[in-house]
Amino acid sequence: MRSALLVLILVIIVFVAAVATGFLNISQTREAKAPEISATQNGVAAKGGQAPAFDVETGSVKVGRKETSVKVPTLEMRKAGHNEATGTTNNAM
Repeated sequence: MRSALLVLILVIIVFVAAVATGFLNISQTREAKAPEISATQNGVAAKGGQAPAFDVETGSVKVGRKETSVKVPTLEMRKAGHNEATGTTNNAM
């Protein structure tokens, strides 16, 4: 139950972030109309009605690759107890 609630909260946060940043744009293109309902002796009848329509535009993400040079730091290993400045070893026991 907690995991489902956490997933729902994360989906809502992602949706709000997508709309806020402009990655997702939703606009209504057709309004909703309620159906006309009439009650007769034979029962209830409904006529008409219209569901709303929306236009959804999403951003795009392009994924590619290119070769580049990256400077990598070097790593130097030294034995413990060796003092490089004096060239002596510390044999403290």
